[in-house]
Amino acid sequence: MACACTKCGQYNCIEIVPIFSNLSPEEMGEVASITSTRSFEKGQFVYRSGEKKEKLFVLHTGRVKIYRLSPDGREQVIRLVGPGQFIGELALFSKRASSDFALAMESSTMCTIEGAALKGLMATHPSIGLKVMEELSSRLENSESLIEEITLHTVEQRLANFLLAESAGKDEFTLRMTKGDLASQLGMTQETLSRKLAVFQENRTVGLKGQRGIVILNREALEDVAEGGD
Repeated sequence: MACACTKCGQYNCIEIVPIFSNLSPEEMGEVASITSTRSFEKGQFVYRSGEKKEKLFVLHTGRVKIYRLSPDGREQVIRLVGPGQFIGELALFSKRASSDFALAMESSTMCTIEGAALKGLMATHPSIGLKVMEELSSRLENSESLIEEITLHTVEQRLANFLLAESAGKDEFTLRMTKGDLASQLGMTQETLSRKLAVFQENRTVGLKGQRGIVILNREALEDVAEGGD
């Protein structure tokens, strides 16, 4: 059941979203007044391809996977969304129905803002519109980088680059997505991903712990692979 965001904790997700970060408390209250909350269980769709959802969905807790399906049913993961990030913005600026799917990867709560009300806020507070544009520009840059990775780099390079970026300088970390989703995002099959990880493990470049645990054993060797070395 939807409820006013102000009744669900101090503005809930509103105050942790970058696009609203420059608003005053009074303006935050203005946003909260046109916002409601929804909960989604693991495996539940926030929206599907073909639906026209004129709403902005702001994730407060949980994780959501954004993906598309090819004509032959193959899944292409676009990105994972975490707390403070938003989805559904393209439906606000286009008359076309959504072309992707948003699936809750775990129990998630979201603040939803009606599109017409949000457009009114953007007209009143241009900073909100600028923040949305900044986020969309960042996503476009990430998409272009992903296309470059898939087009110009080998599967080994793609995997090595991903592991280095995901590690954020740490030697041990846990993948935020399943290996199937990771393979989809990197443009390879899950079998290829498993094979390449096994080679990295045999070469003592990385270690594997359980289903998603990764230990970087030789960062220099991984960086060499990422750069196209032997």
